[in-house]
Amino acid sequence: MKKPPKLGIKNLSVTFETEIIKNISFKVDEGEIVSIIGPSGCGKSTLFNAISGILDQDKGSIEIDGSTEDQRQGRFGYMFQEPLLFPWLKVWENVMLGFEIKGLEKKQAKTKAVDLLKKFDLFRQANFYPDGLSGGMKQKAALLRTIAFNSDILLLDEPFGSLDAITRSALHLYLLEIWKKLKLTIIFTTHDIREAIFLSDRVYVLSKKPATVITSIKIDLSRPRKIEDQTSEKFVEIERKLMSLL
Repeated sequence: MKKPPKLGIKNLSVTFETEIIKNISFKVDEGEIVSIIGPSGCGKSTLFNAISGILDQDKGSIEIDGSTEDQRQGRFGYMFQEPLLFPWLKVWENVMLGFEIKGLEKKQAKTKAVDLLKKFDLFRQANFYPDGLSGGMKQKAALLRTIAFNSDILLLDEPFGSLDAITRSALHLYLLEIWKKLKLTIIFTTHDIREAIFLSDRVYVLSKKPATVITSIKIDLSRPRKIEDQTSEKFVEIERKLMSLL
């Protein structure tokens, strides 16, 4: 029997004063990285807020592992463009907070936070406060805190959008390392077509508001991905195709 998608969105619509999202359907299989791209202001963040349960949809269903989930708050790790680290907490304390919110005792949460920092090359910064970190280090800490809160399905809403190109490339490789080791399922929004191609197994393209799914494109590039893949003929061909749709 075929395993159901990790996340299934069916005919999702969200309306405020006007319709923001209109009959959006897509799926994300377990262990996939799926990116969602579209014009600025088309409703990508609204879509994430509906998926995570922050907003109520007007119609449609959201399934996790094949079951409809109406109470979804706490079922996803959700990371925004800004790291939103607590400035009065050290890095290890910020990461530990994710485990504590999940319900772990303080001692166990600290042990798990330190283990996570060691595993993903941030232990040397464990006792730093956020103000002492570079932009890239802040995003690494925020990503690990997100994983601490929920390491099953991650919603990453343009998490690297404010970083310079070199730092962003390094964070792409960092994310892919974490994804591979922890076997995560990731849904990623971005304005950067090349970022979407480089990270993803599949890319969904949204229209202008009210957002609908124009198409999805399978990213047929071998893994593990390397920075030099972005100059390959196949990569450039996919980039051209996505640019023509936007």
